[in-house]
Amino acid sequence: MAAHGSKKVIFAALAGNSLIAITKFAAAAYTGSAAMLSEGIHSLVDTGNQGLLLLGMKRAEKPADDKHPFGYGSEIYFWAFVVAIMIFAVGAGISLYEGIQKILNPHPLESAFVAYAVLGLAMIFEGWAWMVAYKEFKKTKGNRPFLAAVRDSKDPTVFTVLFEDTAAMLGLVIALAGIYGAQTFGILWLDGAASVGIGLILAGTAFVLALETKGLLIGESASPELIASVRQILIAPAAVKGVNEIRTLHLGPNDVLLAASLDFEDALTAGAVEEVIFSLEATIKRSQPLVGRVFLEVQAAQDHMHFGQE
Repeated sequence: MAAHGSKKVIFAALAGNSLIAITKFAAAAYTGSAAMLSEGIHSLVDTGNQGLLLLGMKRAEKPADDKHPFGYGSEIYFWAFVVAIMIFAVGAGISLYEGIQKILNPHPLESAFVAYAVLGLAMIFEGWAWMVAYKEFKKTKGNRPFLAAVRDSKDPTVFTVLFEDTAAMLGLVIALAGIYGAQTFGILWLDGAASVGIGLILAGTAFVLALETKGLLIGESASPELIASVRQILIAPAAVKGVNEIRTLHLGPNDVLLAASLDFEDALTAGAVEEVIFSLEATIKRSQPLVGRVFLEVQAAQDHMHFGQE
């Protein structure tokens, strides 16, 4: 997914969450609702998270240097993992604490209609931010199921915002139900229970995001489609007897490292092999823009098998 598309998603979420957080905190102070306070914390954490993602994207654009010869593209994976920790430690932790305190010490809500108005506006803003994120995610989703597309995605910025906005929408529904139940039926602890529910949603969201970004941090290969395309390119020249092995690694959402071992015809001169390798590299980079670095090894098939493809 293009970087400008990712930034559009983050800026949309950042603008929405900043306004929503201020409004929710004001409503929480006015009404005394624990659920509304949890929602305010939720939006504040989301706002900070979008800032962290923007920081990660900025740092990932730094050019390669002697200390990091393959660049800084993986920084975005690190900051996405930090976002997951923030959601769990701050968002879920405080929401659970406030909810439990409200359950143990319930008190009546003041002017619940203010909370309803704020939640209604928040749903509109969150819904808009969710649609922006989903449209960008849909561009790469294709016909794959939603969860499969998330697992295959190499751009954590979009699916992180999408998960955050989905959790926010669910949290708003729970907060609305808790406040309504506490006001209508006089069951005051329902407001605190709603806060606990919001905390559990945030904890679950953080867990899923942590799992997805962990895989990216450890290192994931390129898509099977890209690898298959590269294999066809490598095997095309008559000078190439076979492809011993292809290995790929995402250094960032739009930066793939490719290493391949090729078995060439024995009669070729060193100069002829060099020409073929140069042509192959140019063709690969032209057909697959995500591939930024190509390393082609010349090795007889039997020798490659001897070293166990380590």
